[in-house]
Amino acid sequence: MADCAFSYPMTAMLPALPHADATIWLTDARNVDAAHFPRFASWLSGSEAARYGRFRRPLRQRQFLLGRAMLRLAMGQMLGLPPAGITLEERPGQAPLLLVPPAGPYFSIAHSGSWIACAVSSEAALGLDIEVCDPHRDVLALARQAFGAAVSDELAAMPQLARTAAFYQRWSASEAAYKLGQDAASSVTLVHPALSIVLCSATPLAQPPMLRTTTLASGDFL
Repeated sequence: MADCAFSYPMTAMLPALPHADATIWLTDARNVDAAHFPRFASWLSGSEAARYGRFRRPLRQRQFLLGRAMLRLAMGQMLGLPPAGITLEERPGQAPLLLVPPAGPYFSIAHSGSWIACAVSSEAALGLDIEVCDPHRDVLALARQAFGAAVSDELAAMPQLARTAAFYQRWSASEAAYKLGQDAASSVTLVHPALSIVLCSATPLAQPPMLRTTTLASGDFL
């Protein structure tokens, strides 16, 4: 797999606001023991379980289940609660609604291929996006369609590796901002050898978000 790791400076457009912290949890579904799946499924609320059962593609079903399991683990560690004690409700076309605890942390979930991620913060609304960096995709054609000719021409002048990285960073930044749903006070790209990872926040981040990789092993949720 090609290396598309790159860095992007965090910007704080509203420095007068209080600064926040955020953590991103990341897993590769290929490394998660399927023996844990029934336990993860038992944590789902009724509306989540109904949606989980409607997925026909195994990959999409795994993405959904592991995203919700990892979110519960992340929130549980932040709040000192067991994952099964966190209740989410499905909302068509929107992020899930946190019901229990009612005043829990902000969060955002993302997935691409076998990779799943979630971001949590007790202080700032978040928008997270991850994308697998595919060196075989025609990123110039995609950029022309998504961002226009000027951006496509800018990317065309770059070496291939830099072009792929720059395209995915721009794509992830756009998706993360859309998920945030408001003007971003901070936008930060995290370096990863296989992924583009961008986190937007409504409050400036005190420092780059912590990236925690996990295989969702038993030690994470006992």
